[in-house]
Amino acid sequence: MTNAHNGPFVSRESLVLASGSPRRRELLADIGLDFEVVPSRAEEPVPTPGEQPTEYALRMAKLKTMEVAARYPGRTVLGADTIVVLNSWIMGKPANEADALAMLNALSGQTHQVITAFCLVLSNGETSSRFVATEVDMRTSGEAELKAYIATGEPMDKAGAYAIQGIGTFLVTAIRGSYTNVVGLPLARVLEELLAAGVVVPA
Repeated sequence: MTNAHNGPFVSRESLVLASGSPRRRELLADIGLDFEVVPSRAEEPVPTPGEQPTEYALRMAKLKTMEVAARYPGRTVLGADTIVVLNSWIMGKPANEADALAMLNALSGQTHQVITAFCLVLSNGETSSRFVATEVDMRTSGEAELKAYIATGEPMDKAGAYAIQGIGTFLVTAIRGSYTNVVGLPLARVLEELLAAGVVVPA
């Protein structure tokens, strides 16, 4: 069980986070929630031909969440999936350093979307899925800069090969929409769902 900070909200029932992401864990803990972290073991298939980015993100979030929910019946489970989209290119986590460089070169000087979908399975079995999209503007970066960034290791487990809240903050010139969505969880939107379901209440 993750120990929450003193925050404005508390969990009314046992919550399971179906993700190993430290960013998602920190966001939930920062507002005061108690939860258990259970990373999903679900496969992450590639998009199907013609599948829209939002549909793909929602499918991935549901796959991850339902896999954990099946192992923890009677618990409220929250899972999420984040993708980066440039035109029709859906970027997940890079497979290797060359893949990371290809992603970062493509994003350089461009505007892209970050889409995070989340799925909530309540203890009574009810399920809901939502997504939030944020536009992100990137500075034009030289290849030497990008290679030096990749050498830090940070891009290798991030969708689109960068972290807005980490070293990669130097890449971003502006965003339109939810900042936490780019980090990996649209916190305000998730909180709305948790409050409406009675899973979370003000402290």
